[in-house]
Amino acid sequence: MKEIKIEDLINNFETINLIDIRDNYLFNIGSIPNAINIPMNLLITNPSNYLTKNEIYYIYCNRGINSKKACEVLTNLGYNVVNIIGGYFSYQQLIDKQ
Repeated sequence: MKEIKIEDLINNFETINLIDIRDNYLFNIGSIPNAINIPMNLLITNPSNYLTKNEIYYIYCNRGINSKKACEVLTNLGYNVVNIIGGYFSYQQLIDKQ
């Protein structure tokens, strides 16, 4: 399974497929720019409704734990996914430093 730090993506949010797997409530409070919200249970139970196997998707949750689990499942199903280490929390910390 692939992983990446938020620092390595900070200038690319407009050009990548970014998926927030947190519930809608947390997504609506705050999210990484240009992310789409697909709650984890929907994504891992019906990935073909949301993903194609010829694209790369960057996935995050609150702190990177659930997104890591989701990425493991999706990788085993043949999808090209990358876990964002530390999730939204790491994004918030990075933004707060700027």
